[in-house]
Amino acid sequence: MTSIALIGATGNIGGRILDEALSRGHRVTGTTRDAAKLPPRANLTPRVVNTTDVDGLTTVLRGHDVVVASIKWNEADVQQVLAAIRRAGVKRALFVIGAGSLLRGDGRTHFEHMAEKGIQPPTSKPAALAYEAIRTADDLDWTAISPPASIQPGQRTGTFRLGLDHLLEDIKGVSQISREDFAIAVVDEIETPKHVKRRFTAAY
Repeated sequence: MTSIALIGATGNIGGRILDEALSRGHRVTGTTRDAAKLPPRANLTPRVVNTTDVDGLTTVLRGHDVVVASIKWNEADVQQVLAAIRRAGVKRALFVIGAGSLLRGDGRTHFEHMAEKGIQPPTSKPAALAYEAIRTADDLDWTAISPPASIQPGQRTGTFRLGLDHLLEDIKGVSQISREDFAIAVVDEIETPKHVKRRFTAAY
């Protein structure tokens, strides 16, 4: 049993990570800005805190084996999150950072491809900048996790591929995974770290 502090436990991805971690018997402290969105469950400790409250977040994170941050990086300052993790004394941290910084076949980022088509998701650039900050955190055993181009609600199949810095696509050129299967990849990394101080991705 691992003690996990999950920042963003009520988000689209964070909620699936919470479900997966609890289903495997881990203890989770889940943070939220709205207590009504995180009702008590077995092995879950809900805590209301905002990432802008570095002192409060530090208190919540302290004493855990690992921190997982699954948040919208256009609404959170990565330096505040890193500061809270450091002050809490937690060495192992996983960050969900989006697909924009993944590389496509021509060497350009997925973000650049989207921008060329006039598509600029509000979280994409901030997530890429957060990744740049996370990469310099040599004092932490960090892992960054990028979803593929599309991550939607779906089935928990347990069947997917892992990659590193390149966007994964299937034979039809589709890059996708369900939120449920992505959560498996995250919790697998918590249980058996294989990507310490680097980024990985998961897709079908």
